[in-house]
Amino acid sequence: MLILTAEFVKSSEKWQSCPPPELPEYAFIGRSNVGKSSLINAMVGRKDLAKTSQTPGKTQLINHFIINENWYLTDLPGYGYARVSKVQRKGFERLITNYILNRKNLVNLFVLVDSRHEPQTIDLEFMEWCGESAIPFSIVFTKTDKLKPAAITANIENYKARLLEFWEGLPPIFSTSAEKKIGTDEILNFIEGTNTDLERQGVVFGS
Repeated sequence: MLILTAEFVKSSEKWQSCPPPELPEYAFIGRSNVGKSSLINAMVGRKDLAKTSQTPGKTQLINHFIINENWYLTDLPGYGYARVSKVQRKGFERLITNYILNRKNLVNLFVLVDSRHEPQTIDLEFMEWCGESAIPFSIVFTKTDKLKPAAITANIENYKARLLEFWEGLPPIFSTSAEKKIGTDEILNFIEGTNTDLERQGVVFGS
């Protein structure tokens, strides 16, 4: 997919305030400092479309961007912040849960996971909740340039093994590096193919 335009639309404090659900929507979520904003910027070829920060909890709203004027890319608040209050965490969780369960045009949720670490309980539990809630999602391993290829491969295979302890199959999986733009084309091609399938099926959002 060639990115021709990528524009900020709005930030929303609640899911009801999001833009009208008239276009296919792809949301990105992950734990704090997983590299979500950096990956979004690498995908669309913009350095500052999504705001990056070293401070956990920087993304506190639902941020919508319109890509090529025909689909939404959504930057969601992360989950599992260690440096914010319990009240703030609960607020983030409600915002995320309500958006995911109620956003009718949400086609796919990209769950970002840091490829450098062992499987984290909070990630596994979030994916389990997505599965139980019938939310289509993909797994995106980030920062694959930070370790040697063999170590990254071992970590990803370990993750797959953990998932297959509870799942009969695996969702789509992408390996990425925002710094080196690894895997960004694969994600964009997945989105383009999904949009094409929706058009062939005659799916109309907002009706």
